[in-house]
Amino acid sequence: MSERIVHLDELPALEQGSGAIWRPIRRAMGLTGIRANAYTGAAAGDEVIEPHDETSQGAAGHEELYVVISGAARFEVEGEQFDAPAGALVRADVGERRQATALEAETTILVFSGEPGSALPPAAYEYWYAAEPDYLAGNYDRGISTLDEGLEYHPDNPGLNYQLACYHALAGRSREAIKHLRIALAGSDGRVAGWAAEDEDLDSIRADPDFPKL
Repeated sequence: MSERIVHLDELPALEQGSGAIWRPIRRAMGLTGIRANAYTGAAAGDEVIEPHDETSQGAAGHEELYVVISGAARFEVEGEQFDAPAGALVRADVGERRQATALEAETTILVFSGEPGSALPPAAYEYWYAAEPDYLAGNYDRGISTLDEGLEYHPDNPGLNYQLACYHALAGRSREAIKHLRIALAGSDGRVAGWAAEDEDLDSIRADPDFPKL
């Protein structure tokens, strides 16, 4: 049975030939959609991430995201060296030579990996979250540009289209606002109609004869 919650220290601590400690997060937690592991260097100077480029026979051809969660590490990616304190995130693409050495005792690095493209398409919410600061600042055109990117993957998504309806209405583009509102209503389970009935963002287009019935 896979684990629901575990502490990192409770995972098997398997010493590698390099001296680093490997903790198999994916295996221990029974994950099938996320590839994750942890590596720890016990002392400063220990190799935490061995030199590799994800193209060897034993590799999986992944791009990787490294997250330093304790201590600090010196990374080298494609010959470029930089120090990464706790909280730093480091990306390495397939074919890029990468390695990391502990700068402090008990430096631990989480590694998340996947085949290039496997994280696509992004979830629809990613786009309206990214557009929210522009909405709050009144930069509706820039927010629309961000939301439009999401339509490439989610052309009929009710949430995305509703947000676009609001942004276009606030920007004074009634035709575009009504178009996206219709798409949002058509794909919704009824929640969009509830939002639209009271949302002040749409007040500028309510008197338009083409405003849909809610």
